[in-house]
Amino acid sequence: MAMTGKRRVLYRQGSGFWRMTAKWVLVLGALYLLDGGLLRSWGDALVWPMIGILLWVPFGIGVVWYPKKDQRVALTARELRVRRKRLPMEKVNLLHVARLWLEGRSTADDQPVLEWARFDRVVWVPLQDGRAFGVEFREPAAFAKVFGAFAVAACGGPDIVRARVAAETYPDPVPMRPRPADDSNSWLDLLDIFN
Repeated sequence: MAMTGKRRVLYRQGSGFWRMTAKWVLVLGALYLLDGGLLRSWGDALVWPMIGILLWVPFGIGVVWYPKKDQRVALTARELRVRRKRLPMEKVNLLHVARLWLEGRSTADDQPVLEWARFDRVVWVPLQDGRAFGVEFREPAAFAKVFGAFAVAACGGPDIVRARVAAETYPDPVPMRPRPADDSNSWLDLLDIFN
């Protein structure tokens, strides 16, 4: 958790630029050391850093990082910031989030959150009006753990959540823009760029 001004950030996901750059430097630096130390002279091995610099912009930035640059997310007690959009907590159905967290489920599928693999996936954030806002995460289980615990605490604890769920009714969240199950790279995914 980090502090920004007076607001405590519960969860933060950056764009991944520095992580990608560090991996790029590590791989090409290892090739440089291997080539210069074992195979050829250090002067001849300078070709690897040069190749790395020349390929870093079109491939490292253009292919690897640029498609994921909009994955910046910050969760505070007052709002969920995705890219430059701000989603106030008053619009989020925290009771639904808390109920799902106590049941160990998510709005994405019936697979328990703790069994989620560590890869990019969309987590649906339920809204009060019955819609669900999709947010893409690199570590979805880590976000779900923080967001679920926050929702339970904001609703007053596990016992109060169970009592409210038994007494209240609300619409099941429906994704704002459902994606076809058979086509992961559909035109609807491309339209998300312009949101």
